Amino acid sequence: MDGRIDVRNLSKSFGTFRAVDDLSFSVEPGRITGFLGPNGAGKTTTLRMVLGLIKPTSGTATIGGTPYTQLTHPISTVGAALEATNFHPGRTGRDHLRVIASAAGLPDSRADELLTLVGIPAAARKRAGGYSMGMRQRLGLAAALMGDPKVLILDEPANGLDPEGIRWLRGFLRHLASEGKTILISSHLLAEVEQTVDDVIIIANGRAVRQGTIDELRGEKRVRVLSPQSDRLARALSDAGLQVRPAEGGGLSVIADETAQIGEIAYRAGVPVHELHSERADLEQLFFQLTENTNRNLGDPAQGFAAPQEGGR
Repeated sequence: MDGRIDVRNLSKSFGTFRAVDDLSFSVEPGRITGFLGPNGAGKTTTLRMVLGLIKPTSGTATIGGTPYTQLTHPISTVGAALEATNFHPGRTGRDHLRVIASAAGLPDSRADELLTLVGIPAAARKRAGGYSMGMRQRLGLAAALMGDPKVLILDEPANGLDPEGIRWLRGFLRHLASEGKTILISSHLLAEVEQTVDDVIIIANGRAVRQGTIDELRGEKRVRVLSPQSDRLARALSDAGLQVRPAEGGGLSVIADETAQIGEIAYRAGVPVHELHSERADLEQLFFQLTENTNRNLGDPAQGFAAPQEGGR
């Protein structure tokens, strides 16, 4: 089994409410894929269908070509953390993991290995009810990794993490992807995962609105240059084979990888330059443009709320 996640024409309705609508995408092994959308877009409903927790109205979701409910050894195939609050408050982190290890036929020592792996060994004997949100996130990640699965599905994994924790999570997920694991993480904030993911799936109202790599979403690399002799500079740049157009707010926008290339052309042409810098698409702005006016799913019965809430799905 290669660990590839395939979602094909997946839909889910709750009565007359369409939470997920003809959604299709793939998540490849060895890559981190961000599953993004505003609160109430249908992300968690989709993940629950992938994990066999909700039956689709139509369509399919498979892992390595097999539906989750038909996996022979699910704990060694898929690890998931959909909530960071489903711990018994009176149970220690170690005991929580030991219960999971026992159910999976794994030794108790696996619990201590995972607590060390996710960076909270000192919290092993502390009751989960006293954990911070960040510690609960790490404990949930440890539980998801119990069976050393090929696939990891995480819902809002950076919630509650401080900047150092986010940086740790980013490096940790990168390490897991380098081992060939398939990683799917959901978020309602593109900026939160922009530096982490390789591929992006953006949904709104239960439908895919954009898919691709981070570089594809950013678009072509451009350089913005401002000169009091824009016409001369534009001719020099065009003569050098570069595509030039007027930039918003003044100056020129040039398709180029490096600012140095533009500076050298301007120098050779004897044209003064007052401003020169690289610019790429603002992914956060693009995200909001793609998902604006998409609040109809705030009331999705699968999400368990009927009004906008912080941290919703």
